[in-house]
Amino acid sequence: MDNIPEHIVWEILSRIKKTGDRNAVSLACKRLYYLDNAQRHCIRVGCGMDPADEALTCLCIRFQNLSRVEITYSGWMSKLGKQLDDKGLLILSNDCPLLSDLSLSYCTFITDVGLRYLASSSNLSSLRLNFTPRITGCGILSLVVGCKNLSRLHLIRCLNVSSVEWLEYLGKLGTLEDLSIKNCRAIGEGDLIKLGHGWHKLRRLQFEVDANYRYMKVYDRLSVDRWQKQHVPCENILELSLVNCIISPGRGLACVLRKCKNLEKIHLDMCVGVMDFDIICLSQRSSNLQSVSFRVPSDFSLPSLVNNPLRLTDESLKALAQNCSKLESVRISFSDGEFPSFSSFTLSGILCLIQRCPVRLLALDHVYSFDDVGMEALCAAEYLESLELVRCQEISDEGLQLVSQFPRLCTLRLGKCLGISDDGLKPLVGSLKLDLLAIEDCPQISERGVQGAAKSVSFRQDLSWMY
Repeated sequence: MDNIPEHIVWEILSRIKKTGDRNAVSLACKRLYYLDNAQRHCIRVGCGMDPADEALTCLCIRFQNLSRVEITYSGWMSKLGKQLDDKGLLILSNDCPLLSDLSLSYCTFITDVGLRYLASSSNLSSLRLNFTPRITGCGILSLVVGCKNLSRLHLIRCLNVSSVEWLEYLGKLGTLEDLSIKNCRAIGEGDLIKLGHGWHKLRRLQFEVDANYRYMKVYDRLSVDRWQKQHVPCENILELSLVNCIISPGRGLACVLRKCKNLEKIHLDMCVGVMDFDIICLSQRSSNLQSVSFRVPSDFSLPSLVNNPLRLTDESLKALAQNCSKLESVRISFSDGEFPSFSSFTLSGILCLIQRCPVRLLALDHVYSFDDVGMEALCAAEYLESLELVRCQEISDEGLQLVSQFPRLCTLRLGKCLGISDDGLKPLVGSLKLDLLAIEDCPQISERGVQGAAKSVSFRQDLSWMY
């Protein structure tokens, strides 16, 4: 080992990706130990640090080129030792000068004081907080004031973040490119307007409301009108994900949907109030759209939406088919319900997308309108490579047997489908057409029936969902 040139040993170490393997190699000799210390740029720690402060100090001293640190206390119990607290963030800010990416998950002892310590980390550009209940908006404000290069901020279940002055400050700073706010109960749709001119820099937005605790914030008339009167420069957003949002026609997030020009991916999950007109405007402006994902309420999950114009129909799918010639990924799902949905997307709209766009991935969940006729139509889908069917109960063995005729299909995933059995897979057995076949919780398909139906087969059966 001593005779191997430095650059070759460096290259060998750089190709070892698993943390356990790197730890084992670093124990082989002092040379590898010191090279690993210099090369290690990221660590993931948590319950194993005890005492936490001393352990983190040792890690920062050993790995002096750390730029990405993930601290998670998922599954923590008091018998595992004390969690990292504010003093730990002080250690990071002092002993980890290259820190640019920090993720804190289930760190219940960290408060606003710790974020103030972290504000001195001038290189910090990415921060992810997942269930840090003692942190408030004041702590986040103190951090963003100090960290001028912050471009990515993810807040997940930060239950005490109510004030949003930090969002207004980030808008003026103009550095934020990736913003994710999920299940932060006191942050509502109306607060996003405070990002102001920061919308122009934003490339990725994820906003999710806690479905079990929808905090209905009350705004004055001036705040509501700002969405309509103030220019929201959201033309440069590439990815947009909205979950459990109530979208008011003509204002709020509806303004964002209608103004995106460069959108490539959109995910709308149980968003009440989205209209066909919103998606039509989006399709006309965002011709580069490559991926769409819609999860909409079933007819009986929200009965008030039946025959209501505030829901998506085939008109949205037809507009996407007409205007988005680069669309490659389509996911359509209806919410769980005892009864199927027939008043929203139908087979006609789905097939229009398949026929006019180069769709490579099609995923359907709880779509009762998709049946054997739809499977027959997919025989002409020249671009389709991956098909996922979950709870599509109108598909029978006759429809499934047509898979062998799909021109380019190489991946097939089936889940919770009641109408298909081993007979539907027989044409695939021994054909080696599929690279991957994944079967989950289909009661009439056996493990024996999937053998030889693809180069790689995954089988799992848990029928508890039926009872």
